[in-house]
Amino acid sequence: MTNRRKSALRNSYRSEFLRSPAWFARRGRWFRKQEQLGGPLSCAACGRLARKQQLELHHLDYAGVRFVDGAWRAFERHGDLVPLHPYCHDLLHRLIDRDVVLARYRSRRDASTFALERLRIKLTASEESS
Repeated sequence: MTNRRKSALRNSYRSEFLRSPAWFARRGRWFRKQEQLGGPLSCAACGRLARKQQLELHHLDYAGVRFVDGAWRAFERHGDLVPLHPYCHDLLHRLIDRDVVLARYRSRRDASTFALERLRIKLTASEESS
């Protein structure tokens, strides 16, 4: 098992699923539910308010992602997706990729949760010092 991000060429999840109608429909449902919950949209890492067009969704778990009968299906639970700015999303993956324990010996959910907490601390500390 590895949590390291593979290149899009070797990763059908990135090269196919994230471009599929199933993902765009699931993404839309996620943002509609967030809207119904009533809170403002913000990046889970830096905490800044954002519009849905400014955010990506990070998967804490891939259990709901399936390739069935030649088509992608997106059945992720709402709580398995976390909103992040693209820059913050990239930083999160870098933290996971560079930490051997997070990359190889933790579940994706545990690695993401730990890395996200570290990222929040770093981003808020750098903002406070500015």
